[in-house]
Amino acid sequence: MILPFCVYVIQSERDLKFYHGFTTNINKRIASHNAGKTRSTFKRRPLRIVYCEFFLNKKDALRREKYLKTNMGKRMLKLILRETMKEINYPR
Repeated sequence: MILPFCVYVIQSERDLKFYHGFTTNINKRIASHNAGKTRSTFKRRPLRIVYCEFFLNKKDALRREKYLKTNMGKRMLKLILRETMKEINYPR
């Protein structure tokens, strides 16, 4: 079964900040970010994907994206990615 809706988190290799998003085509979306076609990430390139979740239902995916943008969601993400954070020397 293909899960068509993706919530993703990308990280700027320039300033190490995160960007949270939603898409139905993750490869195309990341390429778009790195090509500078997204205003909010244009100056933060290059970007790399650090986390994604796939969903069957669009409303579930959008709800998850909204949660990841909250303080609780950001804390949860940092706990999940704690080894990645160590590798990239992410500031605390």
